[in-house]
Amino acid sequence: MENINRVKSITLWIFFVPFIAVNVCLILVTNFHELFLSEADRLHNTIPYIDGKASISRVARVFPTYFIFKPAMFLTSYLLIKYWIYNKNIIQSFDENTKHLNKIIFFGIGSAILLTVHSIFLGIKFDYDLYKLFRRVVMVSFIVFEIVAQAYLVFILYKMKNKLHNYINFRFLFAKRVLVTLLIIVAIISIPIISSPGYKFLKHALEWDYFVGVISFYLLTFFMWKKTN
Repeated sequence: MENINRVKSITLWIFFVPFIAVNVCLILVTNFHELFLSEADRLHNTIPYIDGKASISRVARVFPTYFIFKPAMFLTSYLLIKYWIYNKNIIQSFDENTKHLNKIIFFGIGSAILLTVHSIFLGIKFDYDLYKLFRRVVMVSFIVFEIVAQAYLVFILYKMKNKLHNYINFRFLFAKRVLVTLLIIVAIISIPIISSPGYKFLKHALEWDYFVGVISFYLLTFFMWKKTN
């Protein structure tokens, strides 16, 4: 199954490219202050995964970190599109009449497009409430589309597990199921927090940790599919 090998070959990239890019941006703004002209662009003594003293966009939208973040997100978006197309081909090779396949493509590729849009507008400042709302809607929509696509994929793979017995390590498929379930639960619980004023540091920490959770889905994919000849 060539498409299985293709999926395995890009999933590590989908995990490591955004993870490394975001954390390099964080290291730069916290430790290499001479690169930043404005004191407001610098950060001190923070581990945002824990203390939430900065958002991801805060460390990625300033010069020169956006030269790292934006290309990384564009590459990730491209790889996501390839990922969902490969998964569609894999599923169709086992069952051409699988339900919800078009939904996987819609939400999966949609999430990649939304990530691209978010990256394009990151760092562009307009003091208009409508523009700020637009950026929030794009970011929230990306998360929703991504989680829905992941949930549909796990659901379909479980339905086809008898046909995929020789191709999948089911321990990692179960891990993906647990991960997606946790992401959905956390998202639902977080709605009152995100929609209310305040809780700034909690929102930021949640953003960083949720980001790792979302991309960990692709790391698990690498271990889930068995290498084929």
